[in-house]
Amino acid sequence: MTRSIWPPRGVRLVPKRLLSFTRSVHGVNVSAVTSPLVWEHVQPAAARRLLTGAVDAFAERGFQATTTRDIASRAGMSPAALYVHYPSKERLLFEISLYGHNAALEVLRSADTGSTPTDRLRSLVSAFTAWHAQHHTIARVVQYELAALSPEHLAEVATIRRAISTQIEQVLADGVHDGSFAVTDLPGTTLAVLSLSIDVARWYTPHRGDPEALGKLYADLAHRMVGA
Repeated sequence: MTRSIWPPRGVRLVPKRLLSFTRSVHGVNVSAVTSPLVWEHVQPAAARRLLTGAVDAFAERGFQATTTRDIASRAGMSPAALYVHYPSKERLLFEISLYGHNAALEVLRSADTGSTPTDRLRSLVSAFTAWHAQHHTIARVVQYELAALSPEHLAEVATIRRAISTQIEQVLADGVHDGSFAVTDLPGTTLAVLSLSIDVARWYTPHRGDPEALGKLYADLAHRMVGA
């Protein structure tokens, strides 16, 4: 099966040990990924405040426009205090990106249920879309600030992104195999389905509707996109 090219071209994928964010995702309710409780594994508390402050700052201003002073101010700390816990602003972005991508992957894996490719695709798209709406702040950071990561950190995140892509692509391939889906370009269609859900993080605000209802709508759209 041809793999879709969702990670950036030219990225060398390097298998590495994932940080503590991986452990926080498995076995917990990832629907609360932006809740303060989810970050309790980040110790000490000062490091946790810096991390959550960085999420808000990067989502609001973008990585490049955010200063260490911005992040420290949101955490109620001095700019110099940031370097006690994180070697750089980029390291903060990497920690956030790694955690967010692992949480999104776990959402997909948990949603891959159903007896047919159609049921599985609808479940996947519904859950993935709802997650990007519910957690649009962190999702906006992890999806749209990738270019600011170092090559090494980008490669590690790209490994997870490829796993996310494969989760969708495999369901599409299964549907093509049993005649449920009419897909001539598997990598391109995988990218289109993923983009449909991911783009929600760019524009979503709570007054734009219920995330679960939005997930069902997007599941309908994805099914129409690939239906035989």
